[in-house]
Amino acid sequence: MTPDLFRALCGRFTTGVTIITTLDANDNPCGMTANSFASVSLDPPLISVAVDHAATIYPVMRAGSRFTVNILDAHQESLSRRFAEGLDDRFDGVAWQRVNDQVIISGTLAFLRCDKWAEIPAGDHTIFVGQVMSGETRADGTPLVHYRGTYVE
Repeated sequence: MTPDLFRALCGRFTTGVTIITTLDANDNPCGMTANSFASVSLDPPLISVAVDHAATIYPVMRAGSRFTVNILDAHQESLSRRFAEGLDDRFDGVAWQRVNDQVIISGTLAFLRCDKWAEIPAGDHTIFVGQVMSGETRADGTPLVHYRGTYVE
């Protein structure tokens, strides 16, 4: 199995797009685009997200105890691209708020505030499992969708 073939195979699965956010040790917001989000359990309410070890948010996720999954609306494609590009200040000019020591991006379809429940090594990624402590649907709209390496409607 080559990386290119593996990427092509997995690219045939349509996914929603999220931005995972957290605060670093200095209370600065950190975030990354992720489509590896999944619900895991209803009781307790658990979700998972896989984070590449090379991602700038990875050491922050390892050190922290909370993170938020922000589910993006179709009009937020530029945010998804911004948080995927590895910019130094991804939050510059981005509307967000701090709620109970968590970072909530404005205008999303929903957000889930999580306490880190487990970390599972998985190749060049770590799967972070979060127990959903609270959340909110924020807007009616259409989800941002990714398929075969591009955004689709």
